[in-house]
Formats: sequence, structure tokens, C-alpha cells
Amino acid sequence: MPTETVSMRKIREVLRLTFEVHLTQHQVAASARLSQGAVSKYLALAKAAGLSWPLPADLDDQALKKRLFPTPSKDAASPASSLTPDWPALHTQLKRKGVTLQLLWQEYADNHGGDAYSYPHFCLLYRRHRQSLQRSMRQTHIAGEKLFVDYCGPTVEVIDARTGEIRTAQIFVAVLGASNYTYAEATWTQSIPDWIGSNTRALAFIGGVPALIVPDNLKSAVTKACRYEPDVNPTYSEFAEHYGTAILPTRPYKPKDKAKVEVAVQVVERWMLARLRHQTFFSLGELNQSLRTLLDDLNHRPFKKLPGTRQSQFEALDKPALKSLPDTPYQYGEWRKARVNIDYHIDVDVHYYSVPHRFVKHEIDVRVGGSTIECFAQHQRIASHARSHVRGGHTTLREHMPKAHQKHSEWTPGRFLNWAIEIGPRTRDVVKHLLENRPHPEHGYRSCLGLLNLVKRYGATRLEAACERALLAGSPTRKSVLSILDNGLDKAPPPPAAEADESITSHDNVRGASYYH
Repeated sequence: MPTETVSMRKIREVLRLTFEVHLTQHQVAASARLSQGAVSKYLALAKAAGLSWPLPADLDDQALKKRLFPTPSKDAASPASSLTPDWPALHTQLKRKGVTLQLLWQEYADNHGGDAYSYPHFCLLYRRHRQSLQRSMRQTHIAGEKLFVDYCGPTVEVIDARTGEIRTAQIFVAVLGASNYTYAEATWTQSIPDWIGSNTRALAFIGGVPALIVPDNLKSAVTKACRYEPDVNPTYSEFAEHYGTAILPTRPYKPKDKAKVEVAVQVVERWMLARLRHQTFFSLGELNQSLRTLLDDLNHRPFKKLPGTRQSQFEALDKPALKSLPDTPYQYGEWRKARVNIDYHIDVDVHYYSVPHRFVKHEIDVRVGGSTIECFAQHQRIASHARSHVRGGHTTLREHMPKAHQKHSEWTPGRFLNWAIEIGPRTRDVVKHLLENRPHPEHGYRSCLGLLNLVKRYGATRLEAACERALLAGSPTRKSVLSILDNGLDKAPPPPAAEADESITSHDNVRGASYYH
């Protein structure tokens, strides 16, 4: 994905989290994996451009970029860059072989000239940054702020009662930060559909929406794990936008970021899965029914060191702070990338859907839903189709075609035959022959069109006569008809049938009927 596209996506997310989710700049920076300074800058640019949220529906990425970053005049002075180095980036660079602090300072000084920090001051500031990375702080969870989600390590076996096949079910766990209120369910896989479904049912279970959802870096949640700027799965991002929340993935290899869910997973394993170890399950529904019973018991079990239970703490802390659920649950749709072929169609599960022909050879975003296929370019929807499961089939909208193709699509075998019968029955017979003696009727469209257009030059009477003579000669093709017309043979009477038979049977190379007896 191009850098400018990523930047526009980040800016859209900053505006959404600020004006719709009402997060602080610090929370927005953490969710979007940006510095707080960058968040402040994007908000200032949006304010200067007169933009808020939601953005205008017709504002694509290029238009948004022009509004936020207008091209400066040639004589405008360039703004002075910040003197503060990007310490996280420098810290990462130092892990590379051969890179030293002296080298990094020299590169920094070259970029900032006489305004740069001196080397001793540069080293002092870096040491302070490095020391801050080693600190550890006990997390304080605010009511209604975070829902932690993950999967258990152990799985549960389910036996197919008909075939005896054994399948393993994955156990999804969600826990609210302030109250420890827990949800758990079984699914067949950790794939994106099951992951989104589990998250949807978890929000329905708690009856509200937290400000942040904190997943681990599994592929269904994060397409590219990164300490500073992970890429959240597009479907998961759309899910978060539907519920008016934000996704805050944990940092890779930082278990303290997800300590809350790690403990919840451990509790589910010890207090729920361990109690099911002697039971045999023959369906996923049967397993989930047992889990729901044990889940109710877990949430009503008194704490050992805290007052009340998970249920009572949820009622007192998290529940009042949660945002309301939307009127309808999220409808699953998988996001994919697709390149538009030269026939202005894209391939989705071996069915081909049209997009406007101007996007040929472009890469676009495709949302694959249960009943619809939606195509997007630069955040703007360019096509929508009812989903088809006919492999190898085509779904084409006429308005997506070039004008030349639109004209071609207006022709059908029935239209050619109706036109031909207006000229005469023999003309219709020739057209029927041209349509039926090709691998596909459309292959004969051009020949039929050329044949019928001869009426403009020779008239209907001569064309009908030429078609009759071509049929008698056993050569009902456009070339034969045109040759007859050019040579005026349509005006000459056809040879008598007896003479034709005599001329054929008297030929020296013809064996005759008696040869075959």
C-alpha cells in the first residue's frame, strides 16, 4: 500500500476516534500507533481545512490530501523541522550491526546544521530515553475503557456423532479491565469470520461497547505486527468503526500489555475447561451450552482479595460506563485486494464481477459479504453486486462497459432473427445458419450484422434473392451472398433442378447411387 494512502487512512482514524469515539489525544495516539505530536498536528490541519467527522462522502484520499496538505507557493518559506530526534527510531537503528550513537548523531547534525544538539547533550537525552524504556508500572484500568480479547492455548475435542471424526474447538476469551467480567465461547477456528463473530457476541454479552478493544497480535486481528505501527485487519477495523470503538493491539513480545487477559485465560482454563475434561461433546452447540453454565458460575464466584464478584463489579463499574450497542449487529464482510483485469472484471472466488472500465489494471479494495460484493477505490465505492456462487460465471453491469462494448451488448440472437424476417424468410434462414454454426451465438454477431447491412446497398428484394441462391448452392455465408450480389447472379433465374441433377450425375468423378448397393 502506498505511503500516502497509509497516511490518509491514519488521519481518517484520528478524526474518527477524536470526534466520534471521543478519546483523548493520548488514547488516540496509542490506538492509531502515532506520536501524540502527530495526532495534534493532524487535528490542527483538519481544523485549518474546516474538516470534522464524518468526512464528506465524496471526499476520496487524493482530495483529502489536497485539503490537508495544500501545495505551498514557490516563495513560501519551509517550516523549521523539530530539533528533537525520533528516539524510538534511533533506538531501533542502534540494534543494527555497525550502527553507533556517534554515527546517528552525525546524521542528525547534518540534517539540522548549527541548530543541532551537541554530541554530549545528544547522548544525555538518549540515555534518559533508554532508562524510561526499562521502567514498569502497574496498570490502572478505568471503568468501561478496555475489553481484552484472546484465545486459550488448550483446545476441546468434539466428536461428530455420525462419522466419529474428532475435531478440536478453539476457546475465545474476553475480559473487561475494571471489573474482570469474563466471556468465553467455543469456535471451530481462529479465522477472521470466527474471530469477528466471537467479538460481536462478546459485546452482545456485556451489553455495551468499551472505548478500546485490546487484542493480541494474531493474524485475524493484526495483518502486520509492529511495535510502533501495527496494521489492523481491515475487517476488524470496519467492525470497530461500526461499534464506535478503537482497536489497540498489544506490543509484540510484551506480555505485560495483556496481563489482564492472560490471567482471564488462565482462570477459564482452570475453572472451566478443567471441569469439562471428563465430559464428551458431540456438537459445538453442546460445548457452548456447558461453557455458558460454567461462565455464569465464574462471574458470580466471590473474589478472594477484592469485594464482591465479577458480576457485581461489572454492574457497579463497567456497565454504567459502556457505550450503547448500535441498533444492528455488525454484518461480516471480508476485505481483500484485487487487480482489475483488462476485461474490467475482478475475480472473487472464481466468479467475475465488473467495475467501471477506467479502473482496468488498478488494484482496488473488495468487501466480500455474505450476500453482496462491494468494490472501493481510494475509500470511494465504485461498484456493488449481489454475490454469486456460480464458478466461472460473470456478473456485468452495462454502465461499467466502454461505449463500444455497450453497443455490442444490445445485440441478441432474437434481435438479429427479427430483423432478418422483416427482409424475408431466406434471409432469416441464412442468419439462423450463421448463429447456429459457431461455438457461441455471439461469435456470429459480426457476420449477421454485415449480412443485414447489405440491405442498405442492394435493397431488401435483391438481398432476399441472393440469400435464396446461396442456400440452394449450399453456401449460406456472408461472403457467398456478397459475391452473388456483386456479380448480379441474384437477378438471374436459378438453374432448373433437373438440369442441376443431370449436370451433377453425369460428371466423370461421381460414382452414382449404384456404387453404394
